[in-house]
Amino acid sequence: MNYSYQANKKSVPMVILLSFVTCGIYPLFWMYDVTRQLAEVNDDHTTNPGLVVLFSIITCGIYTLYWWYKIGSMFVESQSRENVRPIVDNKIVLLLLSIFGFSIISTGILQADLNRFWDKLETGDRDGYSTGVDE
Repeated sequence: MNYSYQANKKSVPMVILLSFVTCGIYPLFWMYDVTRQLAEVNDDHTTNPGLVVLFSIITCGIYTLYWWYKIGSMFVESQSRENVRPIVDNKIVLLLLSIFGFSIISTGILQADLNRFWDKLETGDRDGYSTGVDE
């Protein structure tokens, strides 16, 4: 498969800047995209990114707290599924930051972790060394 994981990468400062400039609208698009990407990697047909955004809007952000924990779990599953080491598990950190009103920091942390993950998948450097072979 010749899929380019680099297309999934986003600049962390740009994600944060767009979150402020759009007064919180861009994070909904970002949330949709991240959920879609990780659902694809996990072959998860039960997680609908559109419903994630809808529930976040309907519940005035309360669902988003659950989402931070869930997306952290999905990210751990993705790393395990793709045999990427070391596995980064920040789901509790992401949730706690969001509970205390620092979801913008959670966004930055998750996007930085995802960027490293996409790099590892692209290069084949899953255990800290490059195999040079596409799997």
